[in-house]
Amino acid sequence: MFDSGFYDRLARLRLAMGYKSSMNMAGNRKSVQKGSSAEFSDFREYMPGDDLRRIDWNAYGRLDRLFIKEYMEEKETAVSILLDTSASMDYGEKKKSELAIELAAAISYIALNNMDRVVLYDMQHMERPFPVSGGKKGYARLLSFLEQIEFSGSIDCENAILRMKLGNPGLTILLSDFLDEAIISGTKDFSKMLRFLQYRKQKAAVLHVLAAEELNTDLMGTLNLIDSETEKKLKVTVDRTAEESYKNELNRFINGIRQSCARYQSTYVMCSTGVEFDKLLFDELRTIYDI
Repeated sequence: MFDSGFYDRLARLRLAMGYKSSMNMAGNRKSVQKGSSAEFSDFREYMPGDDLRRIDWNAYGRLDRLFIKEYMEEKETAVSILLDTSASMDYGEKKKSELAIELAAAISYIALNNMDRVVLYDMQHMERPFPVSGGKKGYARLLSFLEQIEFSGSIDCENAILRMKLGNPGLTILLSDFLDEAIISGTKDFSKMLRFLQYRKQKAAVLHVLAAEELNTDLMGTLNLIDSETEKKLKVTVDRTAEESYKNELNRFINGIRQSCARYQSTYVMCSTGVEFDKLLFDELRTIYDI
């Protein structure tokens, strides 16, 4: 999907995690379990059967008691990526769906390169997650999965998140335009999703994917609008007053999501199709990296 130089740049990045890992597969993340990595964690008293090489003889000389050095064990962490595959994502000169796929691919590569476990979700088919682990060798399989995804119909963001299969602390990334009528109108509380993820010990990163044409409209006159998900038609006349009203509602919608993220210590990033992909990935998404 990307050239070799681009992958080299991705390899320098690492995703920031909000919780220590508690998974059992070997990886590069600090775990809640104790092990034998190079990073010291704590002391405990010697017990029969402990590795004698881990006895702190200096402590023995001072205290006349045997103590064992414990170290942090490095484990893999799950990175869950939820991809909005509704019809509204298939919009724009550069489609939102294309940007979402590119972001999912790049973030997955970063995770796999750091020996994290990636779980991809098509938000219309939450019952069929696509897990990949074992480092970069699984990346080709992941790309094949992404290439087969179709964007159509509608989704229920809240229902999708509540159906996630979460067993361990990790990072959950939401890739969506969030153009759910209930979210836009405020009848559905966006905070509820973030509260659920926080309760399940997930560090949430909300990547709000919108088309440049949605952020900077230039529509004037009488228009026939078609809802891409329901195919409902609406004839409207757009003047300066209507355009200003649209911009105000758009800002209210975006700020509402951003404020919910701030309230639940989740990361929010606006991902516009009008921004050069390099700038978006390496500059504007810096808040999701451990750098």
